[in-house]
Amino acid sequence: MAASPPPWNNVSARQSCITAGAEQASLTLRRPACTLNFGCVSAIRECLFPQGIPPFKTHEPANPSPLNRPFAKRGTNLMSGKSLAKASLFPLVLVLWAASAQAQAPLPPRPKPRAAPVTNITMDGNEAMFATMCALYASGFESDVSADNWSGFRAQMRDSLRKQQGSAVDAVREFYKHHQSTDPGEMLSRYVWFGIVAGPAPRFQPILRRDELPPEVLTLEGFSEILSNYYTEQKIGQLWRQVQSVYNQEIERLHEPISQIVLVANAYLRELSDPSQPRTFSIIVEPLVGRITNVRNFGDHYSIVLSGSQDVPTDVVRHAYLHFLLDPLPLMYQHVVAVKRPVYESSAKAPRLAPDLKDDLPSWFAECTVRAVELKLRKLSPSEREAALANNDSFGYTMVRPIFQGLSTFEKNEPSMKNYFPDLVRGIDGKAELVRVSGLTFAPAPSPGEQPAQLSGEDIARKRPQAATTLPNDQDTIAQLTAGERFIADRNPRAAEAAFKAVLAKYPDQVRAWYGLGLVALLDHDAAHAKEVFGRLTSGDHAASEDPMVLAWSHVFLARVLDEEGQLEQSKSEYQAALAVQGAPVKAQQAAQKELGDLSLRKPERP
Repeated sequence: MAASPPPWNNVSARQSCITAGAEQASLTLRRPACTLNFGCVSAIRECLFPQGIPPFKTHEPANPSPLNRPFAKRGTNLMSGKSLAKASLFPLVLVLWAASAQAQAPLPPRPKPRAAPVTNITMDGNEAMFATMCALYASGFESDVSADNWSGFRAQMRDSLRKQQGSAVDAVREFYKHHQSTDPGEMLSRYVWFGIVAGPAPRFQPILRRDELPPEVLTLEGFSEILSNYYTEQKIGQLWRQVQSVYNQEIERLHEPISQIVLVANAYLRELSDPSQPRTFSIIVEPLVGRITNVRNFGDHYSIVLSGSQDVPTDVVRHAYLHFLLDPLPLMYQHVVAVKRPVYESSAKAPRLAPDLKDDLPSWFAECTVRAVELKLRKLSPSEREAALANNDSFGYTMVRPIFQGLSTFEKNEPSMKNYFPDLVRGIDGKAELVRVSGLTFAPAPSPGEQPAQLSGEDIARKRPQAATTLPNDQDTIAQLTAGERFIADRNPRAAEAAFKAVLAKYPDQVRAWYGLGLVALLDHDAAHAKEVFGRLTSGDHAASEDPMVLAWSHVFLARVLDEEGQLEQSKSEYQAALAVQGAPVKAQQAAQKELGDLSLRKPERP
């Protein structure tokens, strides 16, 4: 029997390189780096969002068929909207609605349904949201508001719903009365949140654990059961099927402009849709909400509620979608962003900076990045652009200006923003920016009369995971960790080793530095040292229990070393331990799951 090649040379034995955002084996990756026989593994720098939340799934109507139009040029369906079933006559509502809509031009014949591609960007109606809004109107919400500017469908539905009678309707009205707020916007916000996180009919139980629910939903505790009884008594499921033609028309009108927003943003950032990722962007079409756009995100799941009105809120949708694309990057590259903390701390003093950004560096940096990209996509004149940059400075979003300037270099390069982001951040002169920001005069705090209504235009409610707490509050140390990352990406193990050891000389238990040494051992093909370092990080007093990225990938790398040594049972245990890490990166879980399956299928070698 021919001798098998050394394990260090068996680079593609089990896994091929994953590109377009799944690059491997460095702390901040700019290109793939294959180590040992492990192939190119998405090992480092992952979004630390928790994985306990199931992907958000919109409630499917009866007999759905896909709304599936190819995008221009690429011919790729990055987003599909589900068409809704044809409606039967609903005597109290649809006759009146049809009469008011006669003047509208009929929609062109629908194309023959085709199988929609798997995607994590969807547009559809939502039965839970519809049922929630029905209950809200039945309770008397906005009963005294003029419907002059409402759509015909919304006005007719309100008039019909508030005439409903029954014990379940009485219970809904009693609940509404005891949970009523003096601010209609706040009331609507609570029920919109409930509709987003509610599970399928008829029970409407939240899809999140209680500790993950937003505060607005917690104020409506007990509403799921009341809504379930109302849904059954008033046959809301039948009503939902009967009004599908209305929702179908709105989805048809929204599809092209929304698709264009997605296409332009993806093209600029050179972003490829990855349906295998758990992150989702859901556009919920709900005419009963009215001409108000609601943007929500919880963890990996972003939702935007549109009324389906004729005027598409392009700026709001683009802003929300850019958040979906860019929010993970400051968490993926925490070491790089942390170097800019002095600028952030100075900017956080701005009275008009959003309160939830005053103690959240990654979210602040993401917001600045979104705003900078928006300025690029809006194609403003020089005077308009300068006015927008000055306005961002005065409100505390001071990183918009240098990021905007750095995007000119990004446009001339080839990597996607996901891969280029650390270079974009490193290209910003932190010291010069600190001097510039220190000389700014921030806009004064707004008077109560200037405060925008909660749901006017855009309301972004965030429920973000916490960043890793293992980074020291020491700029010199962070700079050394950042340098070590870059040396790993450049495949320079000696320089990386020196940087990480300099950190350990000051902080002997710094897990990111130890993790960097583990990667150095992989680059050196030193399995024994890699086993020692990753073993330290996965068990005992020095385990990286506070850093899920380091802990999960250390389990995976240790499992691979044990596999090469023929210790299959121990290797399986390490893969299982990686899967059990709370908040582990998606790619670490995927790698552990795949390779655990490969181990189970492997035939015992002959002696």
